[in-house]
Amino acid sequence: MQKDIKFLVDHVIGHYKSNTFRFITQKSSPKTFSKRKMARSDRLPIRYTLQDYPNQPTPQPQPQAQPQPIKRHHTARYYAHRVRESFTNRVIKILCTIFLSLLLFVGIVLFILWLSLRPHRPRFHIVDFIVPGLSQPSGFENAQITFNVTDRNSNPHIGIYYDSMVGSVFYKDQQIGSAPLMDPFYQEPKTTTIVYSTFGAATLTVNSNRWKEFMDARQQGTVIFRLEITSVIRFKVTTWDTKHHKLHVNCDVAVGPDGTILPTWKNKKCPVYFS
Repeated sequence: MQKDIKFLVDHVIGHYKSNTFRFITQKSSPKTFSKRKMARSDRLPIRYTLQDYPNQPTPQPQPQAQPQPIKRHHTARYYAHRVRESFTNRVIKILCTIFLSLLLFVGIVLFILWLSLRPHRPRFHIVDFIVPGLSQPSGFENAQITFNVTDRNSNPHIGIYYDSMVGSVFYKDQQIGSAPLMDPFYQEPKTTTIVYSTFGAATLTVNSNRWKEFMDARQQGTVIFRLEITSVIRFKVTTWDTKHHKLHVNCDVAVGPDGTILPTWKNKKCPVYFS
């Protein structure tokens, strides 16, 4: 009986040692370790892209939540100040609108008055110019020049005061005579005044040499003179007068061999300017 128990115990112990040795041997075997290492190294990470799955929807970025404004509670004094400020701005805007409208209206009225009351220059036309003794070789002894000029005031509501008027005759830019033409006078609106004068031997400075130049030009068919009228004028606009203006009128005129004005120069407009 004891032998049987001992045999059974020895058999179990031997079997246990045999299994333990096999387990340690297999665990520490280099071949088994290398195979497990290779098996683990073969498991590489896999990454998928959209090209591998084209039918998959593209993920959309999620919208970020906007921060909610902070609600602030103002006092009644604050709102009263805002109302008062708004009322003040309205009053200022209304006053500015009224002022600009009045300014525009006044500007339009002044512009219309300026157009209607703007003074126009008087218009002068040479009507007649005669040198009677031009056909006489010794005519310089009794030289005489007579001319007739019209003065037109075309202003409908403006009169013109002529404080002085002086006429001068030039030949080749050399003055050969000068004399006062008319006494001071007032010209009504929309009227025409005839300026007529005669320069005689007392007012002409013509010698024999100058007269010879007239005769040489006469043989060519034309003798050209220049009549200059200088006047100091004032415009009368309703009840007030303007300042003095110096008026200059230049009338070029040509006479024929008989000493009378040529038809092409008759009623010719004379240039007018102020200085």
